[in-house]
Amino acid sequence: MAVLKNIDSKAEEKGSALVTLWQFVKFIFVSLLAMIVQFALLNLLKLLPPIKELYANGQDFQWWVFFCPAAIGGLGYFIVNNTANIVAQIVSFFVNREKTFNSSANIAVTLPIYIVFTIALIAFSAWLNPTLKDVFMEKAGWGDDLAANTATMICSAVQFFLYFPVDKILFHKKKEAAEEPAA
Repeated sequence: MAVLKNIDSKAEEKGSALVTLWQFVKFIFVSLLAMIVQFALLNLLKLLPPIKELYANGQDFQWWVFFCPAAIGGLGYFIVNNTANIVAQIVSFFVNREKTFNSSANIAVTLPIYIVFTIALIAFSAWLNPTLKDVFMEKAGWGDDLAANTATMICSAVQFFLYFPVDKILFHKKKEAAEEPAA
């Protein structure tokens, strides 16, 4: 961690553009960590007996604008996909706050904003992901795992490019700046 702090301070000496670039690089690695969590859960949760049963049940799931056909897993896929996404975003929030942006921004303020933004993105992904999976399976003839993982990759990429600017704004308060008045 001392190496990261050293690079952080050298980037700050060079100016805000380099700080933002360095934050983006760290954000990429945190996003990869979150994506690993998401893919692991996406592929492991469906092995749980209650979820297996939902997959095997073969019923379409439709709620509001969200539609998961039985062919792609129905309610089981909806639960697995969204659970994996939510857990990945929780990991991302805390790691980005601490490591990427070195922020001491008030969690009581930033977390609700992050939650509202995350709910909006997850709702979008909850619609887009099964739609893409259905297209990949029905129209392209892909297998379940390939279609699910590819749809999740596309949704993760969309979220990646939307989260960085939001996190940059939310986590603007640096730890050192917050600690100076106390000293």
